[in-house]
Amino acid sequence: MNLLKRRRKLAVKILLLVLGTGITVIASVMVLRAYTLLHAANRIYASADVPERPVAIIFGALVYPSGRPSHMLADRVAMGADLYHAGKVEALLMTGDNSRVEYNEPEAMRQYALNLGVPDEAIVLDYAGFRTYDSCYRARDIFQVEAAILVTQDFHLPRAILTCDGLGLDVVGVSADEQRPQGYKLSSMLFSQVRELPATTLAAWDLLRGRKPTYLGEPLPIFPE
Repeated sequence: MNLLKRRRKLAVKILLLVLGTGITVIASVMVLRAYTLLHAANRIYASADVPERPVAIIFGALVYPSGRPSHMLADRVAMGADLYHAGKVEALLMTGDNSRVEYNEPEAMRQYALNLGVPDEAIVLDYAGFRTYDSCYRARDIFQVEAAILVTQDFHLPRAILTCDGLGLDVVGVSADEQRPQGYKLSSMLFSQVRELPATTLAAWDLLRGRKPTYLGEPLPIFPE
């Protein structure tokens, strides 16, 4: 009987330890996300008010098998086009996933921008923007970007700003949600908001350890001297 009691006590202690660790981890993730939101709050502008920068970095998102960009991606590109036509930027850096031959986010973005009247010479494609961190790192090291307007949805902008700041880029943000004031599907927004919790933690960890993206290569400056 004494052995059984000791085992029960040990099980309770282990359970409490696991629960305590889990609560600590969850609290830390939530605090980091809250810090990220506060950090970016005064760096996000309406498109009409955003300070001019040489480049707009447009982050990739889902492209359907037909090659059509998802609503979120289409709105990002449309906002980039608006910034270009308004003279806020001189070039659009479109960064996304092209890890498979049959899947090409940057090219889908390019085609959409061309249809919106952006000239091809103002479009630069980054085919290895597999993650936000990779896109920001490659913008700095490959495309020689020093200052930029970041274009993505509200839920994503704080992490993108935090990442670029950590890499030494001078950035501000514009929300692509302006293109869709009626909003997006509730399920998509819930998934995106929840996903930002681990994604922000991973971005902070990448910054702390100075991770280099898998694919780098020779510099390809957007504005050669």
